[in-house]
Amino acid sequence: MVRVHPIVFLVDVDNTLLDNNSVQQDLKDHLEHTYGPEARNRYWSILEELFLELGYRDYLGALQRYRAEHPREVELLSMSAYLIDYPFASRLFPSAFEVLRRLRGFGPTVILSDGDVVFQPHKVERAGLSDAVDGRVLIYIHKEEVLDDVERRFPAEHYVLIDDKLCILTAVKRFWGDRVTTVFARQGSYARDPQTGALPPADVMIERIGDLLSFDLPRWPTPPMPASLSNDLPGFAGL
Repeated sequence: MVRVHPIVFLVDVDNTLLDNNSVQQDLKDHLEHTYGPEARNRYWSILEELFLELGYRDYLGALQRYRAEHPREVELLSMSAYLIDYPFASRLFPSAFEVLRRLRGFGPTVILSDGDVVFQPHKVERAGLSDAVDGRVLIYIHKEEVLDDVERRFPAEHYVLIDDKLCILTAVKRFWGDRVTTVFARQGSYARDPQTGALPPADVMIERIGDLLSFDLPRWPTPPMPASLSNDLPGFAGL
């Protein structure tokens, strides 16, 4: 029999625990410095094309497609080394590890991310996030479409999902209803997308992942009331 936990925390990676905008800027700067602005622009154009096609950014796939367009540029091989050796741990948001450590004190804490089958797991591992959650890492193509599989692997009476994309939080809320508390981390480009104004608010909003250190984490499972996190708010409202 699989144990049903009272609560399971599901935590996104890019722009939730890890400053992916800065990673992207570092990559752009490296491309321009090493290969020139034309190569940088073309690579990024391919990356965005793949994003529209796949639903996630396939950095290695974009590099492979760029290489196919420039088969004689063997210098591109060093670009793969840059991606693989990138120091992702240095781009974690302040207090990311401390937050994961605190959540683990209340229940199993799981990395729940989207991405490709090679680079995203490597990023999570190299950033130290896999070890921080005892290897509990789930990476899907579209995580909001496979919540039944998440529940099968980590059954719980209640879930807490922390993510920087309000559209993801909305989809998960639609699936789990009162069994999930959605936490909107307003970090990164998606968090301030004007289109999010058309979506219902998350149960809880935080400005940065480190804000969860000052939260009086609740005793579950009382259904949440919408709330925003500020310095004078001690915990999840209604919990």
